[in-house]
Amino acid sequence: MSQSAYISLVVRQPDRTLTLDTVKQELEHYREQTSLTGRQLGWNYEDAAFPYTIETRPGEEDKWFYLKGTNPLYKYIIFGVGERQEGEATVPYIQVVLPDGATHGDKAKANEICKWLGRRLQAEVKLFNGRIMRFQPLK
Repeated sequence: MSQSAYISLVVRQPDRTLTLDTVKQELEHYREQTSLTGRQLGWNYEDAAFPYTIETRPGEEDKWFYLKGTNPLYKYIIFGVGERQEGEATVPYIQVVLPDGATHGDKAKANEICKWLGRRLQAEVKLFNGRIMRFQPLK
């Protein structure tokens, strides 16, 4: 059975929006960061930290995309964006899905990426196990 995690933007910032291109840019930034870390350490950390390629299906480019594993330990992680109503506010969110057949490695990487995106976007992250992490700045 597939599992989902959600990364929701802070309600206090209603002017913020999310698109699939924004998510892809953030994942590319993550890949760049791991590449720089690897260069400092003297080994190819990028392949270990982000063992995926970003793929889309024809005709579905504006709805969702997926990460396809480049290593047999990893298969797929699916990303989509949406909005939900909370009172009078519209809250944009990223949905991260582990499809049937996803490996334990996929779940570990998806959790890591969700937490990183939560910190980067100052968002609320609801992990696959239902736990909620808040990375919003304190007043």
